[in-house]
Amino acid sequence: MAQEHPILIKNTCVFAPEKIGMRDLFIAGGKIVAMEEKLELELPGLEVIDAEGAYVTPGLIDQHIHVTGGGGEGGWKSRCPELVFSELVNAGVTSFLGVSGTDSMSRSIENLLAKVRGLTQEGASGWMWTSNYSYPVTTITDSVKTELFAIPEVLGVKLALGDHRCSFPSMEQVRAIVADVRVAGMLTGKVGFLHVHLGDIPSSFDIFDGIVNSGLPIKHIRPTHVARHPKVFERAMEFAKKGGFIDITTGGGCYMGTAADAFKMAIENGVPLDRITLSSDGHGSMPRFNEAGEMVGLGVGSIMCDIEAVRDIAKMYDLETALTPMTKTIAGALNLEGKGRVEVGADADLLFLSKDYALTDVFMKGRQCMKKGEVIVKGAFEE
Repeated sequence: MAQEHPILIKNTCVFAPEKIGMRDLFIAGGKIVAMEEKLELELPGLEVIDAEGAYVTPGLIDQHIHVTGGGGEGGWKSRCPELVFSELVNAGVTSFLGVSGTDSMSRSIENLLAKVRGLTQEGASGWMWTSNYSYPVTTITDSVKTELFAIPEVLGVKLALGDHRCSFPSMEQVRAIVADVRVAGMLTGKVGFLHVHLGDIPSSFDIFDGIVNSGLPIKHIRPTHVARHPKVFERAMEFAKKGGFIDITTGGGCYMGTAADAFKMAIENGVPLDRITLSSDGHGSMPRFNEAGEMVGLGVGSIMCDIEAVRDIAKMYDLETALTPMTKTIAGALNLEGKGRVEVGADADLLFLSKDYALTDVFMKGRQCMKKGEVIVKGAFEE
């Protein structure tokens, strides 16, 4: 929804995500119109908000949320519920990409697109990955190329590799998908990506190496869940040092502890900060399997782990470092114009953080959705 009236935010300590310092912000029409040390304005309908020195940051961008619910590995009752709008607000996630998972039968891509559009109408900024774990890919249109060409929200294709639930496509089959998303990206200006769910089998990176060695740029291959297995993470760090992006899941499954621990390990092993992104796997299932491949437990991923990971990394390093993977880096990696930065001309997706990094206020495209820790804008069917 559109911003309802112009807003002047005073006394902010801006992290853009780089630390800018004390600034006043004027936002109108969903954009940051002005940012100066002092702004004095008189306009009809102007709302003035005193941030009282709060840290003001870009909204978080989560590129991997099962907005229609993941799961299903444990039968009908194990299908995870859909995301609701207030969850995005509570987590400080102002932009997202919807994704499908294991269930390629009852979770349709058409439903995913409808959910992405619904959440966008409610106030967030949403895009999606088409398809799911399966090969051949599952699309709404007749091909991967047409999907990226015809559906504005589609930025690329989802596929699973190295997981006992995947289809185990060959390197040649995966390369053909990458070639299609590359050409479609060139024609549409979207770049085009293959977003890859990684299981515990590190040989997936042999497929990536083969694709890159055949001449396709590494920028089109985007592995996620890279820190769930030590051998996979080792290969992932090598991949990032070659120029690829790697995505650490904040919502559990990091073999060394938390997403912050994985982030620290990557940095200490020479992975450039601008090659690391974070995402939640929110509303995906969190199944636990025994050695026989039998499911012995099941949970549901939360997107609250995003802001928790930012807080943890900020305490290890600093706020600028903590914000970068889910703001500037991911916005640039996905070519999301106007996102991931606090600057004039950018979308007014803003968070207020206290000095101990607690989230207190959220703005989506200039519309205030959280005020002093309380969600004030909810979804259409929320109480």
